[in-house]
Amino acid sequence: MEATLHALGALLIKAIPTFLLILLLHFYLKGVFFAPLARVLEQREQATEGARRQAEELLARASELTAQYEAAIREARAAIYREQEAARLRWQQEHDQAVREARERARAAVEQARQELEAELAAARLVLESRSRELADRIAQAVLMGRAA
Repeated sequence: MEATLHALGALLIKAIPTFLLILLLHFYLKGVFFAPLARVLEQREQATEGARRQAEELLARASELTAQYEAAIREARAAIYREQEAARLRWQQEHDQAVREARERARAAVEQARQELEAELAAARLVLESRSRELADRIAQAVLMGRAA
């Protein structure tokens, strides 16, 4: 029994350097490999979420502008119809002229609003596309730097 305990003690003493080496390797890898990897993954997650949030904000803004343009168009049309009714009661000839002018203004306002909205939407898409490319490049660089280290 004593020989077994003595052999077990000798085995444990011989295992101490291995245990210390494994413990040292654990803390080294934790500090040099896993901590930077966790930071890179967290930065990637934050950047992705930020881009997603910004895209949602841009889409919300585009929807808001669309609603404003539609309200302005409805308001303009309502004003035009009131003018039509008053002019028709008073002067039929002036009414015809006023209707033509009002419709032309409404078409121009609609066309202008549509063009502005399309331009803003195109700009938002370009910004989003450029940012997504930059984000992809950053992620690729971060991953490649992590592999090189």
